[in-house]
This record gives sequence, structure tokens and C-alpha cells, in this order.
Amino acid sequence: MTRNFSVIIERDAEGYYIGTIPELRGCHSQARSLDELMIRIREAAELCLEAQLDSLEPLDFVGVQTISVTS
Repeated sequence: MTRNFSVIIERDAEGYYIGTIPELRGCHSQARSLDELMIRIREAAELCLEAQLDSLEPLDFVGVQTISVTS
């Protein structure tokens, strides 16, 4: 069965791309390029699905918001 997941992508100070799939607990990966990140996050998702298949709770992606916080 094919499933679609939203991937949140960020870039750190050293230039690495970090991908997270919120719907799959603990599903993260990183790479130097977006192409490599997508390969790695797909592999991570497959592993997470194997481990979490019975406990998945569907989430609907709503969007991303930016907030300002004073520290």
C-alpha cells in the first residue's frame, strides 16, 4: 500500500537539511542535499512504518506558522 506523508524540511547553521515526518514518531533524517535527504527520509519512513504500523494515528497537515519569542 502506498501512503503519502508531509515532510518538514529545515536547514541548520552548517548547511545540512533536516527532514521530519510528524505523523511518524521519531522519523527524522539529514543530508547535505535535498535529493539525498528525500532518499534518506523515505528509507526512514519505511523503517518507522514497520515499527509503528499498529499504532499510527492519522494526522492532517494544516500548515506552518511563524511566531516571535523574546528570550
